Amino acid sequence: MHSVQFSGLAALLLSTALPLAAVAADVEPWKKPENAIVIDAYELNEIDWSDMLTDKRIAGFISKASDGLPESYSCKGDHSGDTFAHCKTMWRKYAVSRELYETRRLLARSKGLLWGAYHLARPGNPIEQANHFLDYANPQDDEMMVLDIEGLDPDRYMSLDDAQVFAGHVRTRTGRYPVLYTNHITALHIAANRDRYRILSRLPLWYARYKPGITGSFPMGNWDNYALWQFSAAANCTKRRCPYRVKGALNDIDVNVAPRTKAELKAVWAFGSLLPEKPFEPVDDILTASIPAASMLKATAEVAVSAGTLAQTSGVMTLASGTAATFSITVAGEAKAGLAAAAAVTAKPGHRLVEVTPLNYQDL
Repeated sequence: MHSVQFSGLAALLLSTALPLAAVAADVEPWKKPENAIVIDAYELNEIDWSDMLTDKRIAGFISKASDGLPESYSCKGDHSGDTFAHCKTMWRKYAVSRELYETRRLLARSKGLLWGAYHLARPGNPIEQANHFLDYANPQDDEMMVLDIEGLDPDRYMSLDDAQVFAGHVRTRTGRYPVLYTNHITALHIAANRDRYRILSRLPLWYARYKPGITGSFPMGNWDNYALWQFSAAANCTKRRCPYRVKGALNDIDVNVAPRTKAELKAVWAFGSLLPEKPFEPVDDILTASIPAASMLKATAEVAVSAGTLAQTSGVMTLASGTAATFSITVAGEAKAGLAAAAAVTAKPGHRLVEVTPLNYQDL
């Protein structure tokens, strides 16, 4: 979608191009019988494995492994308001969930399914969480590892800066990076700030979005496509209507599609490498303006461009007296498909600002 946004008396337009060579298959790809299906579940999902495995399109199973920091076995000290008895109960539930994880892995692998594990990232030490995940999941070389970032709220989920530390520590211990699971808003934010999140923006993307199509979502920063697309869950699957029915499971089971056949998915399943980093696109570097009288002029600009980069550029304000003043502009961006740009400029002059005219202006 092409857009230009204006703020107050100022206007700025920057146009950049994103690669269009790789385009995501974005219209109900789960209806294509050649595309592999992957199930993911947590400990409370009920599954009849005999029934589920009659669906020959199912190629893999990804299980929840760890959740935040490890549970406390000793139950000493502060338990964030929990009683001692409740702490003991949580530990027993944790021990049962670990046994369920191992049982599911043994069963799934014995039936020829690809296996993966995810860590639900919470606030707290990312190194301890990475160690907790690896100790819990004990991932084999042919198994997928996943970092699950559910949102951008730092009080509920691991911060993106800590997530990069987590991913790097997993790489240090295993020689592989994890896959990144997240939703559209979080993925868009990472892509728009890929200069800051140099690791997260290059992890293979397990994309969660419950819509029949994702037109316009890709390319997104360094992502040309998704590794997996979680398209069905309790949020959009009911007894009356569901994008994909999984035999032997209730409506709350999560279902994913791969843009590959089962054989192709098996060949890349463990992933582990960073995606190539696309070059940062150049942005226009001159802004001109005129004001009615000689005076001091203070101007700031915030620009969102399709490059998704953070860049420093300079603007020139020409006073009525003929003198010119230069200032810095910080350009921050958001990735979008195709040609697109959005900008907002605020100017605070000593006297009334008449106009701001960018160079290379064009209507999109």
